[in-house]
Formats: sequence, structure tokens, C-alpha cells
Amino acid sequence: MTMLKSLQGTIQPVDEDAVAALASGLRGGVFTDGSAEYDEGRTLWNAMVDRKPGVVIRAKGTSDVQKAVNFARENGLLIAVRSGGHQIAGHAVAEGALLLDLSHMNSVRVNRAEKTVRVEPGASLGDIDRETQVHGLALPVGINSTTGIAGLTLGGGFGWLTRKYGMTIDNLISVDIVTADGKILIASEDENADLFWAIRGGGGNFGIVTSFEFEVHDIGSEVLSGLIVHPIEAAPELLQDYRKIADTAPDELTVWVVMRKAPPLPFLPEEWHGRPVLVFAACYTGDLAKGEEALAGLRALGEPIADVIGPTPYIGWQSAFDPLLTPGMRNYWKSHDFKGLPEEAVSTLLSAIETLPDPNCEVFIAHVGGAMARVPVEGTAYPERASHFIMNVHTRWQDPSGDAACIGWARELFDEMAPYATGSAYINFMPDDEADRVAGVYGANMAKLGRIKAKYDPDNLFRVNHNIVPAA
Repeated sequence: MTMLKSLQGTIQPVDEDAVAALASGLRGGVFTDGSAEYDEGRTLWNAMVDRKPGVVIRAKGTSDVQKAVNFARENGLLIAVRSGGHQIAGHAVAEGALLLDLSHMNSVRVNRAEKTVRVEPGASLGDIDRETQVHGLALPVGINSTTGIAGLTLGGGFGWLTRKYGMTIDNLISVDIVTADGKILIASEDENADLFWAIRGGGGNFGIVTSFEFEVHDIGSEVLSGLIVHPIEAAPELLQDYRKIADTAPDELTVWVVMRKAPPLPFLPEEWHGRPVLVFAACYTGDLAKGEEALAGLRALGEPIADVIGPTPYIGWQSAFDPLLTPGMRNYWKSHDFKGLPEEAVSTLLSAIETLPDPNCEVFIAHVGGAMARVPVEGTAYPERASHFIMNVHTRWQDPSGDAACIGWARELFDEMAPYATGSAYINFMPDDEADRVAGVYGANMAKLGRIKAKYDPDNLFRVNHNIVPAA
């Protein structure tokens, strides 16, 4: 007998013949503990997540997904869904559950004439960038090329192109999705529009997307981008000036702030390695000469340790932070949204940087707004459009002995920054201990999400996520 976790949380036997019949009908396969495929399927980016599912189902197409959903529903089994495996909460794997691994569904097809791209859920952001950039096109996505497109999109998606072209969900045209009853639906503005609204920010609560169709944009092959590194001691004055620059920046310009101990980057003098620094990470999308003008004010601030801004291949910039985000490390994040950064908030942040618990820990402030802010709150499930900044307290360390210090530091800073925040958050940055925060994240959109959940997943089959409970 195969033992699997039920929706009620108990471990129950599932007939071997039923499992064998499922496996025989799949293009992918069913794998159990002891196989390489099993370990590949359960291993996630965040090394804090080390769970053992009952079985791993590897999907290679929509038919496999449909069969897995039907099997889970008919047998009352807990199902977790893995695409890129990057989500900080680790919801891609649940102990004892049926794990549906979509990572081998990773095709990317660009329609140059229509300026669209069709993407399967296992594709990474790097996969998409490589295929779209063949045509000088790009999709607004995140900043780490190994992130999976499915989780990023379903939670919202933002990065260097967001101020100019909107969030990833704002560029979504349609999806193919398998719902809890095993049906294969198309969701778009014209078809199952309520479902389409819900998946744009509502996470994996409403079904399993097997194909995304996006609008993409002409950006050419280069952006004006790079880093400006300053001593942390100059941060109070620099951040005052930064707020003014962020408030008046054209949509083409995005400037993020990173505060951490300097990694041993080749362009930094060795005496600065390991010392606290403030980094401006900037990207201008568009005419490079205009970009030089737009960045002039930022580059004139203070006396930087290094300024390495210049024309950069877009693909190279999209993967520039990959070396700092490799798999296999322990990670814990806490996030807030802000409409502004008052002096008191800046002082709180800088005090925390003095006590970084590990050299790999950092705080970054993402500069958003622009096109993202021009979508109505009720336009998508993702509600927070007014924020100008998104903070991620990103603790990252190697050894489990650092768990208490790193997690405690992140939680303390999160609490200290709460008075300056909007109360909402980017759900993709939320760890698995924030279930009580979900309703606040969605705000006025929560009631509608509950009704749509009740329509498409009344029994809450898809519950291994930041869960939205079906409305009564």
C-alpha cells in the first residue's frame, strides 16, 4: 500500500493498483522515495524546506495534470504543486502529500508578429528572457533568472520593467487552467473572467495553470543598468535624496536600494569586502542617451565607492543577482509595502543594518509605481497599487545553527517597520508562518476571492498555499 496524507491531515493507504493505473496513464510518471526523480521533485531553492511527499507525480503535459488532480480529488488526498520551486514559504512540497511536479513542462513559444509569448508553468524567467530577447522583446518579470514563471505570475510579479510596462499579471492575456473538478478551462478577460481576475494575484488557490499567454514589449537587447555602492555611513543623506529621485523618476527608470555587507565583487576594493554598504541598483529601459540624463542625479550623489552603471545586455542584467541567490542556502523573508519612506523608517532600517546576523543577509527596497500604480485596486486580485516601495527583509544563511538569530532579526525588523507600512504585502515574499496575514494582504478584494474560490474549488482541494478559504 502507498501511504498518502488526506485532506483531513491523516495518513491513509491508497491501493497500489490505483497508483499503478495512474502511472500507466501518464507521460511523466509516479516516483517514490529512493529514486532520483523523487529527490529532484522535492528539493526546493530554500534549504529550510526539507519535506518528504508521499509520491511525486512528474507531469509532462496538461493531460498528466488533469489525471493527477482527478486522482487527488477522488481519493481525498492532499496535493501540493511545484513549478519553479522558488517560493519562500515552500508550499511546493507538503509532508506525506501527493506532489505534482510541473518543472518539466517548460516550453516557451514567442509569436513575434503578435508580440505574445506562450509559456508552460515549469519555465524559468531565464528561459523566457532568452527566447523573447532573440526578437528584442521582453516580459516584465522578477530579478532572479532561476525563479519559476508560474509562482511569480500567480502572486503578481514585479521587477526592472514594471514601472514602464506593469506587473507580470498586467501583461497576462489568458491561461489554460485545470480546476478542482478536473476540467480544463481557458481564463481571460472574455472567458471565465472571474477566474482570470482571481488568478492575477490570488496564487494557486483556484486551479493549476498549464499554459500562460503574455503580451511582450520591444525593449531592444540593452538596458542602461548597474550598481552604485556607497558607505553605509552616508545612507541617511543619500536616502533623503533618493526619495526625491524616486518620486520624480520617469517610468523608464527603476532604482532599488540594497543594504547589506559588501560581497567580494571584483569592482569593489578589497578593503570594503564584508563592510556594510548601501547599494543603488538602477535600470533604465529605453533610449540610452535619455537614460544617462535620467540617471545623472542619482550618480551625482555623495562619493561612491564604485559606480558600474553602463549599457548592459538585458539578459545579463536579469541574471546579475543570481550568484547571490543560489539554491541550497537557508532563507527567511519578511515584507512590507510603503507609500513613502519617512525619516523615522529610514533610521529604523539603518539601525537594523548595524546588527546584520549573517554576511548573506540584506534588506532591499524595491522601487515600484509607474504603470503598476495606474491599474485600479479592483482590477486584479493583487490589490496594492498605491505603494511606491516594497521592502524585503531577506535573511540568508548556511548552517541551521543560525536559524534563531536570523529569523529573530527579520521578525524584529518587520515589527519595527510596521507603523510606516500600508498593511498589505507582496504575497510571494511571505513565509509559511503568516497564514493570519492573508486577509489583510488582499484587503477589499478578499470577499470576492472567497466567492470565486467557492465556485471553482468549493472543497478547498488546492489548500497548500497562502490559502483563501471558500466563502460559505
